[in-house]
Amino acid sequence: VQLQASGGGLVQAGGSLRLSCSASERTSNIYTRAWFRQAPGKEREFVAALRWREGHTPYSDSVKGRFTISKDDATNTVFLQMSSLKPEDTAVYVCAAGPRVALSFMRSGDAYHYWGQGTLVTVSS
Repeated sequence: VQLQASGGGLVQAGGSLRLSCSASERTSNIYTRAWFRQAPGKEREFVAALRWREGHTPYSDSVKGRFTISKDDATNTVFLQMSSLKPEDTAVYVCAAGPRVALSFMRSGDAYHYWGQGTLVTVSS
């Protein structure tokens, strides 16, 4: 399975961006889809996730209320709508996919078998 992320760019603080992540196949191995991010000099951080046929969408505390993860069945694509962006949101955003796992495990990178190439989001102050 290949994941293709897009939509990153440069935006001013307070602005919005929408990231997309399309998958090359439809398989139960990618039932859980997620976004992670990694800022320069920092460890990879969980952002948001969803289960394809269920309503569970955990978010990190740092983005809750500002970011929304969603999906499109027709195109097998997951989106991350980012609003009220802050300079500290600057990072490479990476999409990931894996099988159905426990809710508590959805925040862990170990839950995901497939990773996209990342898209850079830069928020200027």
